[in-house]
Amino acid sequence: QVQLVESGGGLVQAGGSLRLSCAASGRTFSSLNMGWFRQAPGKEREFVAAIRWTGGSTYYAESVKGRFTISRDNAKNTVYLQMNSLKPEDTAVYYCAATGSTLYYTGSRYDNWGQGTQVTVSS
Repeated sequence: QVQLVESGGGLVQAGGSLRLSCAASGRTFSSLNMGWFRQAPGKEREFVAAIRWTGGSTYYAESVKGRFTISRDNAKNTVYLQMNSLKPEDTAVYYCAATGSTLYYTGSRYDNWGQGTQVTVSS
């Protein structure tokens, strides 16, 4: 089991940037693939980005490709989501999650979830 705590959300104007962090507890973090998902009001949860346990491979939803960057620091048990050129449609609660699966895009394959952090982008 790993426990995840997100931080870094907030209110930003369109075109601005935010960096989300997800701190993990537990000694297994460095062996887990990590993902970011988001859920807007009235919408289903959707995949945003994922990173392999080595940090060598990253995966993105088409809607954020080129604007968001996922990274991790295994020494700090932390995964990050750098979000640039934010748009109002990026407004959502953002969750980090951990998985031992390589089905990075599938939320049901993730075993551990954080509580979420709100990101609001104003136009």
